[in-house]
Amino acid sequence: MESPCVACCRLNEEKICVGCYRHMDEIVDWRRKTPEEYQQIAINIQQRKAIACSLGETVPMTEAEWKAARARNAAKSLVGGAL
Repeated sequence: MESPCVACCRLNEEKICVGCYRHMDEIVDWRRKTPEEYQQIAINIQQRKAIACSLGETVPMTEAEWKAARARNAAKSLVGGAL
């Protein structure tokens, strides 16, 4: 499974990343997780994100938004534009 990381890494008081909604224990050794662990982590992410949205907390950018912004910045630097 591809990592849900959106390059917005910062842990809250419960050690949940405010970028991808994974707990610190879910982030560590990501590539060594079993398919069952990936499935449970995906469920945990959905639940945490739903709670954050219902509380009006800031929702981080999606991975697609992050990749698009990265591509725009790369294109700008190729043509000599400022970031």
